[in-house]
Amino acid sequence: MSKKLEKNGLWESSRMMLPQHREAFQNQRSDRPAPANRPTAEDIGVMRDYVLLPLMHGMIKKKAGEIERSSETLRMLYARVAHALAAHIQADLSEIKTKMMQRSIQLFEEEKDDRAIHYRYVCRGHEDALIIAKDYMRAEISVRTARYIDHLVASVYNAPKVDEQKA
Repeated sequence: MSKKLEKNGLWESSRMMLPQHREAFQNQRSDRPAPANRPTAEDIGVMRDYVLLPLMHGMIKKKAGEIERSSETLRMLYARVAHALAAHIQADLSEIKTKMMQRSIQLFEEEKDDRAIHYRYVCRGHEDALIIAKDYMRAEISVRTARYIDHLVASVYNAPKVDEQKA
């Protein structure tokens, strides 16, 4: 077989191409961004949020129900705060679902095992797998819940006081 037919023969058969030109062409090819259909880091983040937010929402709603049924003195306060957290998470989840549709991303749960949950995704025609470890999920849910709580507490401190509203 001739060299022109091997691997397109671009470099093997060309005597007109200088080595410097060959290197420049190869560098140019490697500097190109990934094809548009491959998921970006932001796309992966959206998928991760799409997985984690419903879990967080369910956990907060479950805890709110437990608090409402408890005999705790401040149960109504705790339950309302938990419902407020759940509402914030639900709003963020709605935004994530919109982003998933805008970016043409679909995510399907494939299987669960003791260590991870396996997903299959389709991102603008590109299919691949996404595996999220359960240990990572627990840690990330804990960190994100703390952020939601901090945000809620900050909004309470920054809210106008009842006396200021009457004036």
